[in-house]
Amino acid sequence: MKRSINIFYLISCLFFVGCESDEVEELPPNIVVFLVDDMGWQDTSVPFHTEQTTQNKKFHTPYMEKLAAQGMKFTQAYATPVCSPSRVSLMTGMNAARHRVTNWTLRKDSLQPMEKNHDSLQFPEWNVNGLSPVDGNPKSVHAMPLAQALSDIGYYTVHAGKAHLGAIGTPGENPMNLGFQVNIAGHAAGAPESYLGEENFGNGKKGKEVWAVPGLEKYHGKDIFLTEALTQEALSALDTAVTSQQPFFLYMSHYAVHTPIMADKRFFQKYLEKGLDSTEAKYASLVEGMDKSLGDIMQYLEDKKVADNTVVLFMSDNGGLSAHARGGGDPHTHNLPLSSGKGSMREGGIREPMLAKWPDKIEPGTQSGYQVIIEDFYPTILEMAGVDSLNTVQKVDGQSFVPVLKGEKEYDGLRSLHWHYPNEWGPSGPGIGAASTIRKGDWKLIYYHLDQQMELFNLKEDIGETNNLIEKESDKAAELAKDLTEHLKDVDAQMPTYKISGKQVPYPAELFTEVQP
Repeated sequence: MKRSINIFYLISCLFFVGCESDEVEELPPNIVVFLVDDMGWQDTSVPFHTEQTTQNKKFHTPYMEKLAAQGMKFTQAYATPVCSPSRVSLMTGMNAARHRVTNWTLRKDSLQPMEKNHDSLQFPEWNVNGLSPVDGNPKSVHAMPLAQALSDIGYYTVHAGKAHLGAIGTPGENPMNLGFQVNIAGHAAGAPESYLGEENFGNGKKGKEVWAVPGLEKYHGKDIFLTEALTQEALSALDTAVTSQQPFFLYMSHYAVHTPIMADKRFFQKYLEKGLDSTEAKYASLVEGMDKSLGDIMQYLEDKKVADNTVVLFMSDNGGLSAHARGGGDPHTHNLPLSSGKGSMREGGIREPMLAKWPDKIEPGTQSGYQVIIEDFYPTILEMAGVDSLNTVQKVDGQSFVPVLKGEKEYDGLRSLHWHYPNEWGPSGPGIGAASTIRKGDWKLIYYHLDQQMELFNLKEDIGETNNLIEKESDKAAELAKDLTEHLKDVDAQMPTYKISGKQVPYPAELFTEVQP
């Protein structure tokens, strides 16, 4: 263990001028990334809008409230519309258009069924096998995973929960191939067959083997919810690092609040009594169970007296589910005032609840409108760990937001954010379907591949994306279409083709004249 501390001291001497042998060694921070699955911007009692909304009042997340009070709340944080692209971006620092894991992964070498059967579009052969730590694996993106980079400099790396980084039978399906020294229940699938210990978390169900949560046999047959079991196992794993005073990286990646929407009975009844229908009451109980996990981790850090040197980053991998399976409202309304939800390029599909705590670095109770995207986590976490530079095999698109956390930088409106989904998710709804998107400042342009239509919104004035300004603000639309096209070409983004003509979907700038007034 002493060797790990010396490694960090050596690194600091290499990167910072003036290291002397009698200087007090500063330990690197522990880092917790708390990632929730399918949690929407409004699925919390913490208001991320300008005021508390009806949706906020539906949920009870006291530990998110506590984390927000202790750190910084980001009101304009983004991921991708679906899960695997976000997770690979987090682990590589690459924009999804560049790493080409643009849809959710599962079966080796295979497009998703809904992509194979699309009426009009032929989808590209995207990287269906996910993330690979070694070169040469077909239909995979080769990259230096975040956990490997941290492990290499002495961090104790723990993965707990949903992985969904690589297809079945590929290196990326197992987090231990990606630099994690401990893997708790992570595998290729992106959802649990069951959240219930009494149902063995889906193990033993014939025909459902791919969805069964692995590695939690000690809880089989017991009255315990998956979220709780994962938390207990994660904290047990951290004891090794805490006891030996080794810096740790915990990737607490919950299966919650993904479907199946099942009741966490610790919290379910209270939501029924509040008047929620049964489905939404179950969903709210999933949310509160997730929040309790956050609280348990924060309490553990306090009890072990490591909270003062631990970074906690809270994020979701895509927008809240709303196209189907939810109760308590019409489809596409569960993230209001944001439009649509998971699978969509509208704000409800990509804007996420994000919180950050870094003692003595972040001023407690602060808020930032800085626009952050999921690939930014990679360089940010490495900078927190003391890595000033890293020779990676991949081009890192993300930008560190450490200066934002320290209050040294505010958003200047010049940076562009990009999304690319040349794929098919399944359901229909606002913003759902194959599309490319850019946000620059307050402006956002969505380009739909199927019908070559565009939408332009000013999010400062119209957060609900109700007023398409594509004709009224044609100059701004042209500017964004040009910028988006340059990005797609720069990263060699894949585009679908039309089945009838065999021609590639054009870049947005190429047919912008068709939407001129």
